[in-house]
Amino acid sequence: MRVLIIGSGGREHALAWAIAFSPLLTKLYVAPGNPGTAALAENVPIPASNIAKLIEFAIAQKIDLVIPGPEAPLVAGIADACAAAGIACLGPTAAAAQLEGSKAFCKDIADAAGIPTADWAEFTDEDEAHDYIEDVGAPIVIKADGLAAGKGVVVAATEDEAHDAVHAIMGDKIHGAAGAKIVIEECLFGEEISVFALCDGLDALYLGVAADHKRVGDNDTGPNTGGMGAISPPPWASQEILDEIMERIIRPALAAMVERGTPFRGFLFAGLMVTEAGPKLIEFNVRFGDPECETLLPLMQSDFLTVLQAAINGTLKHAAITWKNAASATVVMCAKGYPGAYATGSEIYGLEEAGELPGVMIFHSGTMAEQGGILANGGRVLAVNAIGDDLAQAVARAYAAVDAIEWPDGFCRRDIGRRALG
Repeated sequence: MRVLIIGSGGREHALAWAIAFSPLLTKLYVAPGNPGTAALAENVPIPASNIAKLIEFAIAQKIDLVIPGPEAPLVAGIADACAAAGIACLGPTAAAAQLEGSKAFCKDIADAAGIPTADWAEFTDEDEAHDYIEDVGAPIVIKADGLAAGKGVVVAATEDEAHDAVHAIMGDKIHGAAGAKIVIEECLFGEEISVFALCDGLDALYLGVAADHKRVGDNDTGPNTGGMGAISPPPWASQEILDEIMERIIRPALAAMVERGTPFRGFLFAGLMVTEAGPKLIEFNVRFGDPECETLLPLMQSDFLTVLQAAINGTLKHAAITWKNAASATVVMCAKGYPGAYATGSEIYGLEEAGELPGVMIFHSGTMAEQGGILANGGRVLAVNAIGDDLAQAVARAYAAVDAIEWPDGFCRRDIGRRALG
């Protein structure tokens, strides 16, 4: 198979790494890719946002399968464009991608499918949103309805924080058009997990569970980010809970999407809170998570491309995945200042040595190659993964690799996995 992966981050590096050695693969491209993917595939200098150019390239290179990594091209309709060109695409149509593209759409699906989720309301008028906060109080969650690069959610501990968040999103328009509508919802309490499923429209195949660490600082302090690290499996995700999630949340969502005439194909990402009343849906995303992808794929024993082919062929009900009897931990290294303003261009040393440590794999996220060196070129720059016999060993190995990397202009959280380890 000739495969094109779309994107340039750590998730896309992990996808390329998992696919690169499949016996089914004949040629692998990544557009635009990064220095990490360049070691596994041929990078193509086309941005993920340029759908017309990507389709033109896929036709010219006789691509058999397109795998979009980030959500933006999916919401913009790359799967529809692939279908029009007769190219298989592992991703939802633009209509189905509204599961992530609109928080209100996601909530409508949850209600239609009887999926347990937080109480919620949507608003396009700022004054009405403020009145609602006065009525229900805090803590409460404020969400921009549209895509905001993982930064459109505020968990407000007080009513003042909630009012400030509403004004920032709707009044100051900090997320642009994505905040023209907002969703305000009940604040759920418990342990948060991310569950992934590979879907072919009708069937879903469990693709792993992870616990992401969203806030920028140790002990879950500071603003939300795109993800500062992840672990798998989290100890609070029992097999009983995972079975319940597949049966009460994932599969009902697929059925509701079929009923709407927008069947879902691709990676379905359920962000969930394990509460005292059981698991409840926080939101759906329509792609693999980042850094969850870098955390889960190293645990997979099955040939990944064979499983993806089953999703494209509509034969997932006959597919299975085998997993290593191991645990995984990923620590994300970021440029100082992230998720605010940060500088690019600083050189990173020691990557080769760190990558040779036991169980370690380093995925590039925001890097660029220049004159034989690797430079920082983004906010989240590296995803340092390690697997081990148990979570304690995986975490220790990941931090040993972090400490072997020389990058004075970078930082990371030093407590990834700490809560899970007690």
